[in-house]
Amino acid sequence: MVTAVNVLLAIVCLGLIIVVLLQSGKSAGLSGAIGGASEHLIGKTKARGIDALLGKVTVVLAILFLILTLLAGYSDVWAK
Repeated sequence: MVTAVNVLLAIVCLGLIIVVLLQSGKSAGLSGAIGGASEHLIGKTKARGIDALLGKVTVVLAILFLILTLLAGYSDVWAK
């Protein structure tokens, strides 16, 4: 049980790091607004959709991280 929780925790940690790094920064919207109108025609809504999806995945992975961290802490105490 302890090993399974630790392996899942490591996978969730890596997933959370990757998802956070894939998200665009808060200043990306300002540079896009100044950059020109070409992004407006090509697919600005697609970028917003991907950012929204990454945001939801981040929330799910963060909740899983919290739960697995608590389980790992309690399972260490129970194992001793």
